Amino acid sequence: QRESTQKKTFTSWINSILAKHTPPSVISDLYTDIQKGHLLLDLLEVLSGQHLPREKGFNTFQCRSNIENALKFLKSRSLKLINIHVADIIEGKPSIVLGLIWTIIFHFHIEELARTLACTYNQPSLDCSSAVDSSPKASRSAKKSAKIKERWKISATKALLLWAKEQCSMHGSISVTDFKSSWRSGLPFLAIIHALRPGLVDMEKAKTRTNKENLKEAFRIAEIELNIPRLLEPEDVDVMNPDEKSIMTYVAQFLQYSRNLPVSEEDMQGKVRDAVSWLAAERKKLEKLLIDTESETYYQKYKEMMAFMEAFNQEKKAFLPVLSSKASVAELSEDQQQMREEWDKLISQINEWKTKLDQMLPPPLDGIEAWLQEVEHLQAEDLPDLQDPFKAISLFREIIVIFKGLMDCFDSHLETLQSFKNEDEKNMPLVLPEKLEEMKRRL
Repeated sequence: QRESTQKKTFTSWINSILAKHTPPSVISDLYTDIQKGHLLLDLLEVLSGQHLPREKGFNTFQCRSNIENALKFLKSRSLKLINIHVADIIEGKPSIVLGLIWTIIFHFHIEELARTLACTYNQPSLDCSSAVDSSPKASRSAKKSAKIKERWKISATKALLLWAKEQCSMHGSISVTDFKSSWRSGLPFLAIIHALRPGLVDMEKAKTRTNKENLKEAFRIAEIELNIPRLLEPEDVDVMNPDEKSIMTYVAQFLQYSRNLPVSEEDMQGKVRDAVSWLAAERKKLEKLLIDTESETYYQKYKEMMAFMEAFNQEKKAFLPVLSSKASVAELSEDQQQMREEWDKLISQINEWKTKLDQMLPPPLDGIEAWLQEVEHLQAEDLPDLQDPFKAISLFREIIVIFKGLMDCFDSHLETLQSFKNEDEKNMPLVLPEKLEEMKRRL
């Protein structure tokens, strides 16, 4: 029963994510569709916002390669894949497939959302620390980082539960102590909806209905009014021991909805001030890192940059609602203008750092990088809006000639990149493998 519920819930959750992929894709049978690896990579691309390497075909070798790429990516994010092997996924073993999908859901969905609550509930969080040590020593302490993440996994579940309790707190008779039998009556779901959108639920009427009636009503309202995908059915929850992982996956969607609700002007200004402080701290951290790594090798400098950017992108998520404001300059408050200035300065600093690092690449990679940037700039450049079609065609031909001239170097650059021996005279790597993979992908 539990396996069946998880399969149904996880499939619905995956399809709600795959709908955002370009092009959209869909899973019909979780155990068989995941065996090819393509849909698994689609899922991870949407969740991470990254482009992942893949084989385009569907033969055994290509499917295995795609699954290996997916697992490699998950491991690169310090996810523990205990007893999850490529062969088991290719065979579609239910327990292994469900275990893999739950790991993905917990990390990308529940943990990411719960991070936004960590400061509120005083839980240990990598994103809420008052200062992040950017010294080379700190970035090398992977074991310590893994332990922090392991503690955070426990607190992510607790933070989500505390949030659910808080939503139900105005209804004293509704007790939420777990993600199992506490939800059987359907009342906690309705109480959360009531807290988010009070006009949608009559809680007094709900207390007179049966469990199944309440669950049916909660799932209906959530789907129609809140646009929350229907991952569960009443019969999945109104049982002696409902599946904890399925309920957590569903409840996290309500938290996602609450994150997207508009906030008051006062709350917004507070968040803007927090963002300004964070951006200023990030600039100081970056300046210190540039000084600390000045005498380091290219390899170590690039490694430090990757560590900084990974931490920066994680911490940035908490400030995205204010950072992504579409208001015009005239509409911005003084704090918001300061935030934009701090953001522009930091991004300019990061881009300048990246440019310097690209220029420091060992030959012949420095030449290939310069060539890549020139081609990418040409591809990204918009054609001027010329009214005269003859001038437009003439300009377009000039660009084609330049592009063809650049592409004459393609084969030699590709061959050089593929045959590049990534080690110095002491057999130490010259360039981080991630940088080489990035260049190959761009090529």
